[in-house]
Amino acid sequence: MNFSKYLDDCREKCRELVNILGADFDYVGVLGEDSQNLRVFSDKRTSGITEGQGYCGFVVKLSNGGAVYEYSFDDFSLSPKEIAAKAVSSLKTTEKMKSNTISAKFPEFEKMTKSFKRDSDFDDYSEEELLSFCSSLKDEILSSEKNALNAQAIIVTRRDSKLFVSKDRELDQVYGWANSYMILTVSDEEGKIVSARENVNSVNLKDVFEELPKLKGKLIKKANCLLTAKPIEPGVYDVITDSSITGLIAHEAFGHGVEMDQFVKDRALAKKFVGDYVASPIASMHDGASATLSAASYFFDDDGILAHDTTIIKDGILVSGLCDLTSACQLGVEPTGNGRRQSFKRKAYARMTNTFFSDGTDKLEDMIKSVKHGYMLFETNNGMEDPKNWQIQCTAEYGIEIINGKLTDNYVAPVVMSGYVPDLLKSITMISDGGKVIGSGMCGKGYKEWVRVSDGGPCLKVRVKLA
Repeated sequence: MNFSKYLDDCREKCRELVNILGADFDYVGVLGEDSQNLRVFSDKRTSGITEGQGYCGFVVKLSNGGAVYEYSFDDFSLSPKEIAAKAVSSLKTTEKMKSNTISAKFPEFEKMTKSFKRDSDFDDYSEEELLSFCSSLKDEILSSEKNALNAQAIIVTRRDSKLFVSKDRELDQVYGWANSYMILTVSDEEGKIVSARENVNSVNLKDVFEELPKLKGKLIKKANCLLTAKPIEPGVYDVITDSSITGLIAHEAFGHGVEMDQFVKDRALAKKFVGDYVASPIASMHDGASATLSAASYFFDDDGILAHDTTIIKDGILVSGLCDLTSACQLGVEPTGNGRRQSFKRKAYARMTNTFFSDGTDKLEDMIKSVKHGYMLFETNNGMEDPKNWQIQCTAEYGIEIINGKLTDNYVAPVVMSGYVPDLLKSITMISDGGKVIGSGMCGKGYKEWVRVSDGGPCLKVRVKLA
């Protein structure tokens, strides 16, 4: 996988732009992005290939130790001098901004010139091969399940090239990620309709071609089990979470709540609990683009800060949040490499990357045996968090009832888990080994600013309200 030729051709112009603006601003950073997406899909009615939501452009961040300005553009046909003039002429400071400026200049950074590359095998497969794979897999699922209404097979690839230039740094990176899905929709004689999914995510399409077909039997069995699922009786239960639900808890409980631009605005209760016990002493949690290899792994963030592995919770104690360059400067802390944008057209925020609980030492079978009556929950559906009041709501696609230490055939769906974050995390009594980080999600900040994230971890035993 090669770095974007277009960005490479604009490298000298970016240097010139930094030098020109550097005469008037203490900090100048230029980020160039070239993102290419490909979506290949096949279902009962149609098949096709689309380019997805790719983009290419630049954004300039400027500061003199007060307000932080950003100016984006997608056409470098103008000279750096002309672009600098347009950027400066666009700057406007309102009275509200004047009362909310940062009190310190951006720090000096270690000088660095470096290229980063993570290889993927995307170029080894033609679009026709991807479409044929999806179409054949869809046909196999449909022919294997008599109750099938529809089946889908989908592959989405993304290639990202980024160039960052400041007076101290010139960095570039290129990397890719592939998500793949099978979705089966079935119905019974009473007309009940449910859908089930399986997915494989990797840096390489080879893994998709090898692993996704192996999950066909599991997909069909799950879909038919979900046809029998009943609503859960609301109550407080002992619960075992699979890796996906563990990740949903990590993401919602201590994801947005420790994004430190929320600390700046006093919108996160977590700010008051740094250094305190917020979870069971056996629980630890990490976030970082370098913490694991998954969908949100990169080499440097959109502020030119090298990727980190940040410990959020250590042995039950909240030790750190996640910050972009601007919020780090406002709070007087070191940036953690979590400055991310939806695209060059959007503002950089403090955002999660790969967020997960650390492995424990318990065995899953022992955890299940320890439950007299409860549920094991599977597969993230969606989640919501109120960072200011620390309430959480997480929805699992389904649960399986546990009676006297054994999984039964009783399915419940969907299942909503809710409560006060510290109560939930302090209820953790067992943590399995062999955790997984699942890289297939997208996350918004509020209702917008979408970036790719992953989450996960081992299985947890908790006590929580289900409905």
